[in-house]
Amino acid sequence: MSFIKDLNFGLEGYGLARKFIFTHKLQYLFLVPLVLSIILLISGFNLTGMLNDLLWERLQAWWDPESWDFWGAEFLSGFIAVLIWLVFRILFFFIYAFVGGYLILVLMAPLLAYVSERTESILLGTDYPFSWGQFLKDIWRGVVLAFRNFFVEIIATIILFFLSFVPLLGLLTAPLLFLITAYFYGFSFMDYTAERRKMRINESVDFVKKNRGIAIANGGVFALFLLIPIIGVTIATFISILSTVAASISILRKENPALEVQ
Repeated sequence: MSFIKDLNFGLEGYGLARKFIFTHKLQYLFLVPLVLSIILLISGFNLTGMLNDLLWERLQAWWDPESWDFWGAEFLSGFIAVLIWLVFRILFFFIYAFVGGYLILVLMAPLLAYVSERTESILLGTDYPFSWGQFLKDIWRGVVLAFRNFFVEIIATIILFFLSFVPLLGLLTAPLLFLITAYFYGFSFMDYTAERRKMRINESVDFVKKNRGIAIANGGVFALFLLIPIIGVTIATFISILSTVAASISILRKENPALEVQ
């Protein structure tokens, strides 16, 4: 029953987070993911373009289309060039979607640390004097945790991949993988609160386990946006701010039932 209540806390946190951000005029925070999304997309397209040109040059050196003298050679050469371009773009979006969530958590760590602290400060009136040392420590922890969760998720994905070949059990692998992914994303968003409470990472692991319903609900919403074809990662960059606010609100509401979120 506690798990179901925690799921509700996690889901309700999103509705409250949206209202909270606009009530307290925190919309300016979305400028960072806007700039980041533009940089990532431009960089990604430029990188895939460079790799595309490099591969085409190597192919031409090995298999020179200009030496083709059969009928339709020009069309075939053009078709291969377009196919290579298309394959690289598709691969870019698949890889981007797979690692995009954790890439967001790493690159957005400085902002998300601030967002979580600011949310708690507004709700509880807690004063957190700014310290560069603590701020950098929060960022470093967020980055380390994102990499830790990413590699744990890869191991879980490999295990579930092999289990997917087991009759009947294979039907559960996709939902299980989504739940695992959601849990670890939620873990990352909740850990900013754990860090402010001076919890070590192993203590944070126990903290999130006790609130796994919040973690799965919180990370699940973020993960769902990542599943949107092509634009999922771009949208999730903005959602990460909402997720961080929602995680802080959900934890504080569970710990303080009388807390009013305006």
